[in-house]
Amino acid sequence: MSIRHSLLALLSTEPMYGQQLKSEFEARTGDLWPLNVGQVYTTLNRLERDGLVEARPEADVALRPYTITVLGQAELATWFRAVPGDEPPPRDELVMKVMLAASVDPLGAADVIQSHRRQTLEAMHRFTRLKALEGATVATLMMCDAELFRLEASVRWLDSVDARLRAGARLTPAAPALPSDPAPAASTAASASTRGRRRSGARR
Repeated sequence: MSIRHSLLALLSTEPMYGQQLKSEFEARTGDLWPLNVGQVYTTLNRLERDGLVEARPEADVALRPYTITVLGQAELATWFRAVPGDEPPPRDELVMKVMLAASVDPLGAADVIQSHRRQTLEAMHRFTRLKALEGATVATLMMCDAELFRLEASVRWLDSVDARLRAGARLTPAAPALPSDPAPAASTAASASTRGRRRSGARR
């Protein structure tokens, strides 16, 4: 989650100070992503350093409003339209846990998968109940839908991993057979040849 660009987006509507930005961010994301006000001010300081926002001189620093600059508007427009590049998939903790469990203990991995599947389904039920609450805002409904779609994808992925493992798939390849060492065979042949010459010389 880019707090940096989220604050720029809010400031593109009107000047705001830190606590306002915190409240607006939480309201516009359905109150599902609480934001620390200290993180807001730290980010604002960096944005100001980079020339993306400007702070109006006010006697009370806590109520000092920030405005977005032309450079900040350009940065925001680029972020809105940017698409992910050819990068590795994000390091999702669930994916890492299951992949490592499947490689370390393929037999025990089924328990890990079912545990996460159960917890994911419970989370889906929570978001479904949240959507049904009277007075839920549009932002809350949109955020709940986003989480439900993400969690549903996780359940489908867990099911596919479980099916692969039950079918005998293994993440760790079998250890390759050790190559035969020709040296001992050559040594044995040489020894046999030497013994043969010695016996032949003795008969003469």
